[in-house]
Amino acid sequence: MKILGISAHYHDSAAALVIDSVPVCAVQEERLSRRKNDAAFPLLAIDWCLEHGGVKPEELDAVVFERILTCALRSFPHSWRAFPRAMRNLLGEKIWVRGIISSHLGVPARKILFTEHHQSHAAAAFLTSPSRRAAILTADGVGEWATLTIGHGERRPDGSAAITLLREIRFPHSLGMLYSTFTAYLGFAVNEDEYKVMGLAAYGRPTMVDHVRKLIHRTPDGAFALDLDYFEYQTTAERSFSSRFVDLFGPPRDSSEPIDLETPRGQRFADCACSVQRVLEDTLVEMARSLQRETGMADLCIGGGVALNGVANARILAESGFERVFVPAAPGDAGCALGAALYADRIHFRNPDREVPDHPFWGPPVDGTGLAKVAHEDSQLVEELDEYSLIERIADDLAAGRIVGWMDGASEFGPRALGHRSILAAPHKAEMRDRLNRDIKYREQFRPFAPVVPIEAASRYFALPPGGLRLARFMSGVFPVRPEWRARLAAIMHVDGTARVQALESEMSPKLYALLEAYGRRTGIPVLLNTSFNLAGEPIVNRAIEGYSTFRRSGIDILVAGRTLVLKRASSMARFKETGT
Repeated sequence: MKILGISAHYHDSAAALVIDSVPVCAVQEERLSRRKNDAAFPLLAIDWCLEHGGVKPEELDAVVFERILTCALRSFPHSWRAFPRAMRNLLGEKIWVRGIISSHLGVPARKILFTEHHQSHAAAAFLTSPSRRAAILTADGVGEWATLTIGHGERRPDGSAAITLLREIRFPHSLGMLYSTFTAYLGFAVNEDEYKVMGLAAYGRPTMVDHVRKLIHRTPDGAFALDLDYFEYQTTAERSFSSRFVDLFGPPRDSSEPIDLETPRGQRFADCACSVQRVLEDTLVEMARSLQRETGMADLCIGGGVALNGVANARILAESGFERVFVPAAPGDAGCALGAALYADRIHFRNPDREVPDHPFWGPPVDGTGLAKVAHEDSQLVEELDEYSLIERIADDLAAGRIVGWMDGASEFGPRALGHRSILAAPHKAEMRDRLNRDIKYREQFRPFAPVVPIEAASRYFALPPGGLRLARFMSGVFPVRPEWRARLAAIMHVDGTARVQALESEMSPKLYALLEAYGRRTGIPVLLNTSFNLAGEPIVNRAIEGYSTFRRSGIDILVAGRTLVLKRASSMARFKETGT
C-alpha cells in the first residue's frame, strides 16, 4: 500500500510517503522552496516524494491530509475582526483541499482522506518510537480545535496498533498560544522564534512567575484555562496580547530593539522569558505526572510544537514518573505529514504494524555533482578525497579552529540539523560561540549552540538521567554539562551550565561518528559543536549548491559535500572580511 501524507496551511508544510507501512521519504516544503517556515500547499515536497519513491500519482492508494480548520469560526462573532481573513483562507484553500489535491495529482476524491491534527501528532510521536505501549501527550498552539490531548498507544501481539486520545483541551485555552503570546511580546516571530524565548530564559530569574500564573489557572479536572482578558489572539489577527497584559508586564519589546542584558529593561525581558518558561514546565510536568498515575505506563510519547522545548522535556523525564520519554525528530506541524500517513496506514486501513527506522534522515540526498566545477570557476580550492582521508583532514581542520559546513547523505526531517546538514566547530572556547553567532549565523549573542557526542561517551561529559540518552538521540532534551568539563566545553554550554545534547549512535550517522572519534583522538574530547547549516532567516540548506552559497556568504572556512571538499582561498577570505561578500 502506498500512502502520501500532507501537512499544510498553518506553518511548516510538508509531505511524506509511506510504502508497505514503512516511511520512504519526507521533506518540508521550505527546504525546496527556500522560504523559511513555508506554509503553502507543498507541491514541491509532494512531487519530490513521489519521484524519490518511484510512485506515480495514480498508484497511490490514499492521500491523507491533516486538517487544521480555523478556530475563528468557533469564536465568531467575538472574532469578527479576524473572521473575513480567516474565511478567505478557509474557503480558498482549506474547505476545498480535496479538490486541490485531486486536481494536482489526478487522484480520485474517494482516495483522499483526512486526519485530525492531534491524531497526526499522536501518530508521529508513538508510531515512530520503539515503544510497544506508551502514554501520549500532544501540545501545540491549535489544531482544528484541540490544543492539547492526552491518551495512549499500543502495538498489540496480533500486529495491530491502536491510538486512543482520552481527553483534550480546546482553543482558545492553549499552552502553545500562551508561550507564543510571550514570544510576540518579547519581539520575536510567532511560530518561528519560540526557541529564542527558551534561550533567553536562561539569562533571567523567575521573578514574574506569580504574574504569569494570573494568566493560566488549573481546573478541577486537572486541565487548565487561560484568563482571556490578557489575550487578543482569539479575537483578532492583529495582536496576541491585550492592554491588560501590558499593564501587568510592562511595555513590549520592538522586534528591532536589541536585548541588552546589562540594562534593567533587557533584564526584565529575560526575567519575563524565564517566568513563562517555568510556568510552562511546571504545567507540563504536573499533567505528565497525572497521566503516568492514570495509565501506569513506563513510556511517554510527546508530540506537537511544545515538544520542541528541550528544557521542559528534561524536567518531564526527571519528575513525571515515566521511565522513558520519546520525542520524534519532527514533533511539530511538518511531522504531521508523516503522522497522517502512518495513522491512515495503521488505524484506518488496519495494516499490521511494522518497525519504523529510528533515524531522522528522510529528505533529499546531497549530490556533489557539479559542486567542484562551480567552486573552481569561483576561484576556490577543491579536493576530492576518499572517506578515510576526508575524515582525517576535517578532524585536523576542526582541531585547528576552522569552521566546517558539513553535508552528508539524506537531509534531516524536522527543525534540527542532526549531522547531515550541519555546521561543525570545536566546542572548547566561548570565543568560538561568539564567532559563530557574529560571523556565520548572524543572530543574537545570547543564543547557545548544541554539542554532538558519541552515545558511549555522552554520560562522561553531560549529566544525563536514566532515559536521557533517548531524549538526546534527536537533540530533544537539555541537560547539565558536568562541572569538571565546563571550562573545556564553553562553546556549547549555555549560561546556566546546560546543553542541548545530541548523543550519536554509529549506525545512525557513521561518517559523523567516525569524525567525532577522529577529533577525539586529536583533542582528547570526542565532542563537536553542531548547529544547523543555514544563516539567520533562511531554511537549512538542502542541495550542495545551497551549501556553497551559504559557505561563500559567511565565515565558514570549509565546505564538505559527500567526498568533495571546498576551501576558501586566503584572498577570498580577506575580501569577505572587508566586504562581507
